[in-house]
Amino acid sequence: MHNKYLDVFSKAIDKLHDENRYRSFANLKRISSQFPAAIYTDSEGNEKQVSLWCSNDYLGMGQNDKVIRAASDALLQMGAGSGGTRNISGTNSEIVKLENSLAHLHQKPASLVFTSGYISNQATISILGKLLGSCIIFSDENNHASMIAGVRGSGMEKQIFRHNNSEHLEQLLKQSDKEVAKIIVFESLYSMDGDIAPIKEIISLAKKYHALTYIDEVHAVGLYGKNGAGICQLIDVMDQIDIIEGSLAKGFGVMGGYICADKIIVDAIRSYAPDFIFTTSLTPSICAAALASVEHLKYSQIERQLLKQQVNKTKQALKEQGLPILSTPSHVIPLMVGNAKKCQLASELLLKNHNIYIQAINYPTVNKGSERLRITPSPFHSDDMIKRLSLALSDVWDYLDLPKTQA
Repeated sequence: MHNKYLDVFSKAIDKLHDENRYRSFANLKRISSQFPAAIYTDSEGNEKQVSLWCSNDYLGMGQNDKVIRAASDALLQMGAGSGGTRNISGTNSEIVKLENSLAHLHQKPASLVFTSGYISNQATISILGKLLGSCIIFSDENNHASMIAGVRGSGMEKQIFRHNNSEHLEQLLKQSDKEVAKIIVFESLYSMDGDIAPIKEIISLAKKYHALTYIDEVHAVGLYGKNGAGICQLIDVMDQIDIIEGSLAKGFGVMGGYICADKIIVDAIRSYAPDFIFTTSLTPSICAAALASVEHLKYSQIERQLLKQQVNKTKQALKEQGLPILSTPSHVIPLMVGNAKKCQLASELLLKNHNIYIQAINYPTVNKGSERLRITPSPFHSDDMIKRLSLALSDVWDYLDLPKTQA
């Protein structure tokens, strides 16, 4: 390879280092049945046990006995791989059961499973726009990168409305051509700020201006609603949303993404989205594990009750230490740093001195100046762990001379 190519790549990496946003991956081995414990291995091969405080496995379902047994049984019965794309021998029995279960969960006629939540957003949004032909997509400014990729991939006109601002959304809808198709794409729960969208207001605007609604419930499914169907179930509006998208990798603790909608919409995405058509399907063991998790959380309330309890305790403990957390109505606790270098240092000090792992969140995941540690308690974080976390964070804040708030 010519050196001039390597120089370009090297300068790109140097830029990330200069801006204190180069991302290092922590080598973690989760300990089955001991969540949130994990073994951390450093660059020299040294190991130590740490507590995870930033996992997206919000309920610890990735290590639930039912989930593990389902995966193990399917692995032994059907093997390690899926055998191909959905069209070429990859539609295994477990993925069919999973899609039926998800449709039932969200009370929609049909569901379609993808390899990830990123792909389900990108594939669906882009094809929705392309199939409608002439269309305007109205997108919340804080939407996930996968949704932004879908909007761009559609090639359609886009209008960005201010975050969770239904008044600005209506202004944009009013100004648009009445005859042109419209899609409003937004999230129910935004994972970096932990805030919740004005869903009922957006639905009302969609009806008024004849727009399709597409909601991302990735950070809410499993955690909210009577059966874990998300915020839309919690506020009883599932039947008023056209397309619900979710993840199997967070509240459900496994892997994959999905959409639920009318059969015609699902069939159109299934038939036209290259991201779906040309991708090897999820394996039977993954689908069986996800199915076990979805079915368990449909009827078990204990995980959601314990999560709420431990989240509230964590918020209170951090407030008592004067730590600057954002006030959120959800399980996500953003602890604001506001400096990329100190945010990374805070993460490193927690890991080195306190055996606590919380990944630093820097640009472009969040805006520059709003760097943070994103804390996600689970039902398995004990009261003692919460106390140790609050004291450790207070120690790091003092060491780095970071501002505190009035306790």
